[in-house]
Amino acid sequence: MSYVGESAIRIDAVAKVKGEALYPGDFNLLGQTYMKILFANRPHAIVHSIDTRLAESIPGVIAILTAKDVPVNEYGLIMPDQPVLCGPGSNKPYADRVRFIGDQVAVVIAETEEIAAKARDAIVVDYEDLPVVTNVHEAIRPDAFKIHPDRDSNVFGHYRIRKGNIEEGFRRADVIIEGDYSTPVQEHAYLQPEAGLGYIDEQGRVTVVVAGQWTHEDQHQIAHSLNLPVEQIRVIYPAIGGAFGGREDMSVQIVLALAAWKLHQLGINRPVKIIWSREESFIGHHKRHPYFIHTRWGATKEGKVVAAEVELIGDGGAYAYTSTKVLGNATLMCTGPYEIPNVKVDSYAVYTTTIPNGAFRGFGGPQGAFAAESQMNKLAEALNMDPVDFRLKNLLQEGSLLSVGTPLPKGVTIREVVEACAESAGWRFTNGKWSKAVPPQNFERYQHLKRGIGFACSFKNVGFSFGAPEQCMAKIELYGQAEIERAVLYHSGAEVGQGAHTAFVQMAAEALDVPLERIHLVASDTAYTENSGSASASRMTFMAGNAIRGAAQLALEKWAAEERPAVGLFQYRPPRTTPYDPETGKSEPNFAYGYVAEAAEVEVDIETGEVRLVNLICADDVGKAVNPQQVQGQIEGAVVQAAGYALMENFVQKDGEVLTRGLSTYLIPTVLDIPEQVKSIILEYPDPIGPFGARGMGEMPYLPLVPAVTAAIHDAVGIWFDDFPLTSERVCNELKRLKLSA
Repeated sequence: MSYVGESAIRIDAVAKVKGEALYPGDFNLLGQTYMKILFANRPHAIVHSIDTRLAESIPGVIAILTAKDVPVNEYGLIMPDQPVLCGPGSNKPYADRVRFIGDQVAVVIAETEEIAAKARDAIVVDYEDLPVVTNVHEAIRPDAFKIHPDRDSNVFGHYRIRKGNIEEGFRRADVIIEGDYSTPVQEHAYLQPEAGLGYIDEQGRVTVVVAGQWTHEDQHQIAHSLNLPVEQIRVIYPAIGGAFGGREDMSVQIVLALAAWKLHQLGINRPVKIIWSREESFIGHHKRHPYFIHTRWGATKEGKVVAAEVELIGDGGAYAYTSTKVLGNATLMCTGPYEIPNVKVDSYAVYTTTIPNGAFRGFGGPQGAFAAESQMNKLAEALNMDPVDFRLKNLLQEGSLLSVGTPLPKGVTIREVVEACAESAGWRFTNGKWSKAVPPQNFERYQHLKRGIGFACSFKNVGFSFGAPEQCMAKIELYGQAEIERAVLYHSGAEVGQGAHTAFVQMAAEALDVPLERIHLVASDTAYTENSGSASASRMTFMAGNAIRGAAQLALEKWAAEERPAVGLFQYRPPRTTPYDPETGKSEPNFAYGYVAEAAEVEVDIETGEVRLVNLICADDVGKAVNPQQVQGQIEGAVVQAAGYALMENFVQKDGEVLTRGLSTYLIPTVLDIPEQVKSIILEYPDPIGPFGARGMGEMPYLPLVPAVTAAIHDAVGIWFDDFPLTSERVCNELKRLKLSA
C-alpha cells in the first residue's frame, strides 16, 4: 500500500480538536514560580543603573536577575550581537545599551504572576537616551550614529552581483523601466504568544519547554549564554501555535533557562513559568524586514529582458538576527525567475533602532518578487505585450544561468507552472502567443466597482543557502519477531502547524512498508532526537524525508540480518552550496527549488478605496504531494497571510516606538477578508533528489501574491502601486489624487 500521496488524517488532529494537546503555556509543574520581564520600552539608551531594592522587598519575590547574572551575555542566530539582558555589570562590551523597545533589562521570579508584575514595575532604571536612528537611508550614511559602537558602520551585510555588461545591456534595450519600491514590516501574529517552562530535570539538565523552530539551535544558544556544556541543556517542543519564521530567533528560551539554573544554584529547585501578553509578543519578537528597492530594467521590442540593475536596502532593526541570510535570498530573487544576460545588484543590511527584523515566510523572497514582478508587468505594458506571454519569453529553463552565473539544479518547471496557472485563469495560447481570453467583467449596475486581473510568478529555494551547513538526522527502531510490529521514529523537526509530523510518519510508513498505525513518533526533544535543522527555508519535508528514507533502509538491513530491535541512524547531507563571491556574486546558491505562479482577480471600490480579493489561482510544483490535503492547506494559508500583507496589515512604528501594539490596531485577515475562492493547482514534477520526488513548498504560494494583486488593481483602475499595504485609505487617496474616484 502507498502512504505517500494520500491525505492521511493528521496525527495530532484529534488531540488538538479535543483540546488535549498541550502547548507551552499549558504546562504546569508542582511548586512552579512565575516570571516577568522588564522591557526597555525606549528605543536607544545607555543603562547606567538598575535599582531592584524596592522590587526585592515585595513579599513573594524570589529573585531578580540582571545583566551581571548572565555568564556569557550574548546571543544571536547568525552573529552574537544581542545581550541576553541589557545593563551594567556585563562581561560583554556595550551590553549596557538598549537598542529597541523590546530589549530585555531584568527578569523577576516570584510566587505568582501578579507579584512578578508588581515587582517588575517597581524596578528603577537610570537611562541616558541616545540618538534614535530609524531611517535606513540616514543610518547608512558614513557620519550616522553607530548603533553598535564596536562596528565601523551600521551596514552589517553587503552583497554584489555582476553578470555580463550592464551598460551594454541597457544600450540594447528599446524600453527601460525604472522604479522605487518599498515593502512594509509585518507581524507574524501567530495564535500562541511566547510562553514556556524552565526547570531542572531528573538528570540534572537545565530544561526548557518552549515553542521554537530548531530544538538543537535553541540548545546551543542557551548553552553558550549559560557557559554550560551542550549536553547539560535540554529543549522540548510540545504543540506549537504557529511560527512562520517568528520563532526562529530567541524570545524566552535563554531567560527561562537562566532563571531555572540560577534558582538551582540558590538551592531552590522550582520550575519557572512565563507567558507573554500579546503586547509583549508584539514588541518582543522580530518582524518581516521592510525593504527599499531601486531598480531599472531594460527589454527589447521583441520582448527579451536584457538588463536589470537593482539596489536593495534591508532594515535589520537593532540586531542582526537572520538579516544577512534574508538579504541573500532577496538579492537572488530580485531579478525573478528570468534569464537576464546583464545584471548588477547591490544589497545592504542596515542596523536601526527599531524592532529587529528576521525570518518570516518567504525569507526575502516576497520583497524581491514584489520589485521583480512589478517591473515585468510594467515592461509588458510598455511593450504592449500580454504579461504571461512576455514572461514566457524570459523564463529560466533547464541549463539557464541564474544572475549568479550558475545553472539551476535539474528539474526546472517554472514554464509548466506559469502555463498551468495562466490557462486556469482564462489565458489561451492562440496564433503563437498567450493572451487573456475573457477579461474580468466589470459590473455595469455598480459603476463604483471595478474588476481587474493580475499575474505574477516566482521561485523559492528549498533548504539553507549560500554555503550554510545543511544536514538532517533521523533514527528508526524496529520491534517485533517475524514481522515488524512497531516502528519508532525519532526526529527533532518542529511541528509548527504545517503538518510535518504527519508527513514524517507517512514517509516512514512508505519507506518501511508498514501501516501508519504501527509508526510511533518521538519528536522535538533534544534528550532523544538528533539534530534535524530548522523548520524553515521550505526544507523540512525535503530534508526529513531523505533522512527518514536513509534510516529506514539501514534499519531494514539490520532487520533482515535478524537484529532485534533493528536500529537505523542516518544523516542526510544534500549537495553543497556556495556563498556569493564578494566581487561578482558568482555562487551555487541552492540545491533545489520550488516554482509558483498566481493569478489574482480583485474588485476595487472607487468610492471607498476598498480592494477585495475575489479569486486567487495558485499553481505550485511540489514535486510530490506527500499529503495533498496538507499541501492545499499550505497554499490557502499562505495566500491568506500574503493577502493580509498586501491589503491590510499596517505595523506602525514612529521614532522607535510601536503604535500598533495589539490585534485591535494591527489588523489581520478574518473570514470576511479572505479571497472568495482559492483554486490550488498542485503540480507534481518529481525533484531529482527529493524524497519520493517531493520539493519543499510551504513558502512558495506567498511570494508572488502582492505583485499579482497590484497588477490586478492596475488592470481595474489604471494605477500602479509601488508600496503597500493597500489599505482603503491609501487607495482612496490615490484615486482622489488622480481624480478617478466616483
